[in-house]
Amino acid sequence: MKKLMVAVLFLISMLALGACNSSTETSSKDNGKDSSSGTIKIAGIFSSSGGAAPLGEPGLETLKMIVENQNKEGGINGKKVELITYDDKSDQNEAVLAMKKAITQDKVSVVIGGTISGNALAMVPLAEQNKVPFIATSSSFQIYQKEDGSSRDWVFKVPPNDSHAVEKILQYLKDKGLKKVAWLNVSNSFGTGAHTEFKKMASKYGIEAVIEDEFEVTVKDAKPMLTRVKKENPEVIIVWGTVQESSVVIKNIRELGIELPIVGSHAIGSEQLIKLAGNAANDVVFPSGKLIVADQLKDKDPQKDVLLKYKKMYEEKYNKGVSLFGAHPWDAFFMLKEAVEKKGTDPKGIKDYFENDLGEFVGLNGIFKISPKNHNGLTTESSLVMVRIKDGKWTSEE
Repeated sequence: MKKLMVAVLFLISMLALGACNSSTETSSKDNGKDSSSGTIKIAGIFSSSGGAAPLGEPGLETLKMIVENQNKEGGINGKKVELITYDDKSDQNEAVLAMKKAITQDKVSVVIGGTISGNALAMVPLAEQNKVPFIATSSSFQIYQKEDGSSRDWVFKVPPNDSHAVEKILQYLKDKGLKKVAWLNVSNSFGTGAHTEFKKMASKYGIEAVIEDEFEVTVKDAKPMLTRVKKENPEVIIVWGTVQESSVVIKNIRELGIELPIVGSHAIGSEQLIKLAGNAANDVVFPSGKLIVADQLKDKDPQKDVLLKYKKMYEEKYNKGVSLFGAHPWDAFFMLKEAVEKKGTDPKGIKDYFENDLGEFVGLNGIFKISPKNHNGLTTESSLVMVRIKDGKWTSEE
């Protein structure tokens, strides 16, 4: 009996010790820190399958590449970076589920991703509720900006705003003397947000829309819409969408024999567009980050060195050309690296560093000046150039 009692007491003590250790381990992993393994946890949520995969894949590849390199160099402050990745399958519900798991189960310090604006917008409430920094890699200004114009507390965004891209297009059209346009946008938050910005700014540049219409993300044949466009005799057609749907509309324009200039959005800077649209992509002009024309920049350009560094690294690793969508997680990660080096992995410390101490950050997307009032920090002039597709190649118009 005594032996049995001793065994029972031993078992109870071991279970209590195990429970204590489990509690300590959970606590040490809060806010993306794991003191036992010395890691820093971040989540990458990208559309690596589904319709937005041409945008999500280079983003995910870039983040994996730079985390791997950073860990080879000893991590950040001696701690390895643990990257936890999710494929949101180009679906808002999947994006929300991934965000929830990353924050509540994985206990990450920061989330990077949200390939398309609709997905990123759906992820925003969870970042705000849980007070975890979310660095978005898609365009809509609504991702980080409230209706009153102030910035959301825990959301930052690294691509240029759709308003920056619309303004760049309008200035380009004004310079070319093109006044009557057909405005065509994809029927989602990326398209409707830009359409709103276009309507706000067009008259300032002397631009008039003779027809405004929209197409589905899943568009297979835009010819009925384009037949209506042709009847209105515009001087130029603006096709505002991402790679997949824009390629369909652009091909259809040329298949109908419409020889008008075509201007695209800043979301088509991927070689996938040229593959999908073929010869129809030639002479399409669009606002773009400088990455795809980095080798054409003047040597004095402050971004040129970092642009060429990334371009060389990515092309050597993946044996393919760079995409603008790879630039976004690069900027997000290296802003985060700087914040963690100075403030550690506490989410509030990261947020405060971004708002008050990051200063002028030279990235792939432009020169950032993030502040408490502006969680993007880019301007049209600092972030975009006009690019023309010529013989299947990117050519700077500036």
